[in-house]
Amino acid sequence: MTNERIRLSVGAGPGQRAFTTVVAVVFTALGAVFLLLPVFADGLLARLTGYGEPFPSYDEARDLPPRMLPPDLHDNAAPEPFRLLGLCGLPVVLLGLYVLLRVLRTAAWLDGTRASVRGALGTRTVDLATAEVHGGTAAYRAGENVVLPVPTVVARDRDTGRRVTIPLRGLGLATLPPYELRALADAMTTGRPDSGRDADAHVLAGQLRAMADNPLGR
Repeated sequence: MTNERIRLSVGAGPGQRAFTTVVAVVFTALGAVFLLLPVFADGLLARLTGYGEPFPSYDEARDLPPRMLPPDLHDNAAPEPFRLLGLCGLPVVLLGLYVLLRVLRTAAWLDGTRASVRGALGTRTVDLATAEVHGGTAAYRAGENVVLPVPTVVARDRDTGRRVTIPLRGLGLATLPPYELRALADAMTTGRPDSGRDADAHVLAGQLRAMADNPLGR
C-alpha cells in the first residue's frame, strides 16, 4: 500500500468537457438575458413613451388612459409581463452554473486509504480501509439516446454515514487504468480482517484486481 496521492481517471473526457462547457455557458447567458430583460425594457419603454419627462401633476394627465400613465402616477400598478418574464431566467442561470461547475470540478483521488470525490458544490472523503464498501452501478450517458450502466464502488463511513461513489469508468476508457484499480483494492483491504462483515470487501477487492489483470475484458 502506497501513501502517494493518486488522481483517479473519472469525470468527463476533454471533448465532452469542452462541449458541455459551451452548452452550459450558452444556457447561463440566455438566463442572464431573461433576468436583465426588465432593466433594459424599462429604459426602452421610457424612451418610447416619454417617461423621461414626468408630468408636474395628475391633473395634467387625468385624460390619458391608465396604461399610458408614468409608473409613479399609477395607484395600483401591477407588474408588467416582461417583469415576470425576467424571473424565468433565474432557474436557467442556476442550471447552467451547476452544469458548468460539475463538469469542471468533478474529480476523485486516493490519498493513502482515503478516497475523496469532488462534485459541483463540495468534496466528500471516506477512509476505504474502515468504510462499508460494495459494488453498484450508475447511469452514464454515451449519446443523445444511449445510457450505459457503469460499475461503481460505493463506500459508506460507518460512523458518520458519509458516502462516496467512485465510477470504475475512466476518461473515454472502458474501465479505470489497472494501476488505479489495484490502488482502490489495496486501500479497501489495508488492515481489514478477511472474515465477518469485512469479508465482502476482500471479495470486491479481488474483483477489482481481476479487472486490472484483464483490462481488455478477454
